[in-house]
Amino acid sequence: RRHIKRPKAEVAIQAIRDFNPGIDANARQANIKEPAFDVDWFSQFDLVLNALDNLDARRHVNTMCLAAHVPLVESGTAGYLGQVTVIKGGVTECFECHPKPVERKTFPICTIRSTPSAPIHCIVWAKNYLFAQLFGETVDDEDVAAEEGEENMEELKQLQEEAKALAKLASAMGSPEFARVVFEKVFTDDIVRLLSMAEMWQHRQPPTPLDYDELESAIRSDFDSKSPGTHVAMSLADAFALFKHTADRLAQRLLGGSSGPETRGSIAFDKDDEDALNFVAATASLRSYVFGIDQTSIFETKAMAGNIIPAIATTNAVVAGMMVTQAIMVVSGQLPKCHTAYVSYNSKRPRSVLSESLAKPNPQCAVCRRRYLTLRVGDPARTTLGDVVDYLHMLAETENNLCLGEDISLVEGSRILYDLDFDDNMTKSLEELELVCGKMITVTREDLDDDDVQDLPVVATVPVVLSIAGPRPQDSGQALDIDVEGFEDIPEFAPLPPRLVEASPSGDDAEDDQLIFADDDVAVVVYDSDGEIGHIENVDALSDDLSKRRLSDISTYGASSVKRRAVETSDSTGGSEYEDLLTVVQ
Repeated sequence: RRHIKRPKAEVAIQAIRDFNPGIDANARQANIKEPAFDVDWFSQFDLVLNALDNLDARRHVNTMCLAAHVPLVESGTAGYLGQVTVIKGGVTECFECHPKPVERKTFPICTIRSTPSAPIHCIVWAKNYLFAQLFGETVDDEDVAAEEGEENMEELKQLQEEAKALAKLASAMGSPEFARVVFEKVFTDDIVRLLSMAEMWQHRQPPTPLDYDELESAIRSDFDSKSPGTHVAMSLADAFALFKHTADRLAQRLLGGSSGPETRGSIAFDKDDEDALNFVAATASLRSYVFGIDQTSIFETKAMAGNIIPAIATTNAVVAGMMVTQAIMVVSGQLPKCHTAYVSYNSKRPRSVLSESLAKPNPQCAVCRRRYLTLRVGDPARTTLGDVVDYLHMLAETENNLCLGEDISLVEGSRILYDLDFDDNMTKSLEELELVCGKMITVTREDLDDDDVQDLPVVATVPVVLSIAGPRPQDSGQALDIDVEGFEDIPEFAPLPPRLVEASPSGDDAEDDQLIFADDDVAVVVYDSDGEIGHIENVDALSDDLSKRRLSDISTYGASSVKRRAVETSDSTGGSEYEDLLTVVQ
């Protein structure tokens, strides 16, 4: 309990210091996507461990670790489920190697309590924190504060103030002032306190405190708190009116039959409890107005509040332990011994933790199949995009030839910076183009067609990503304009899979029986004369020598995806007569 309401970065550092008091460890509470955390910042570490709560941040850290050539221990939990894996550019698959399913979220306290940015954050705050503290089982914050007092006097003072505020709310329950006390605590005083933390709002929109009296005077005379509209977002005044009504209703229900706040029971949130749902919807709406977040209707709130997955402390602890074991193997040079581990609760299974070997990179991945380099610029206000393009062409005459050819394109995010048909930006400075430290430029060879792929080295087919950084401290003051570094860290890339072209299962040479060819990665199935393929074979069950076998000789078990394609074949895989009859399953 002593960790409740504290930033998890601070809690993690304190736990590390408890294990090893002499360690040099520091906590920073910030947005990992801020410009300060560029490729140089990531490069200072031997290993990064992820404990993020959203896909966008995970993808960002995955890319930054690839760019900095730093191993990443990626993890995640959702209720009783958990996963840990190790990501190393060019060696293992990265976070983006396979599409991710729709995210089912758990949320960190720091985001919910201090920096919400989406409607769901406000709903979680209203349901799991405000509603639970007011009407659910109470938490003894004074015991928490006393336990932490000797270690951190500033934290003690803050938690004592929080405890006093909570006691004030409890003593006011059932009185005419209850709604006002709650409102001014969470929508006025707490917001003013957050605004005092100036660093928190350097890269975020600051919140706006609400005024109780102002909103009370704005309540519509025809607003019916007992029958609010459920399918439209509420106005600020309507949300306030619904909050007042439901706060008083829940207080009356909670205190019914008790002698006072000290002996009260509790009310569990139920999305089908009208008072509870309307209270959560109203307070979430008010918080959305405070932080400038899009509004949701009561109906939408009900749907989201009913699907929130709670974080399970035991799962988090198990996953944290698995992360540490993987981290120890990485830093001790035992990456081949690392594995992907899963936590999966199933009463019928004797083991809750399963593992498998780390998977190889997906050769089609648009994130890790890249050559990540660092572009250092001495003066972004003076250096133009044309200077960068000329420098890249100049590299072709050095040992660091990128094999990109003359026809290249430069893209930043979804923005085209340059190609042969668009050179408007060539005379603009990097500063004008907002190509500052932390941004990434993808450089791609444009004159590459399918027929050229087999004649070029594999690396020539891999785009280059330039992570923009400033000059190193030892270079400041020197005449450094442009430099590109990191060539020694570029991994080896596997050749691309065979070129696929559309084909149909027809022809005079089609056989009546289906035939199959396979290696470790690809299964090739030949249609029969009727165009039927039946079951697709399990690639793992097939021989590795690309031998031809009848389907009847191999046990079938289905396939998750089937693409009707033709590939170029050789005599060793059945002869060219089957060229137009093949289906590739990956």
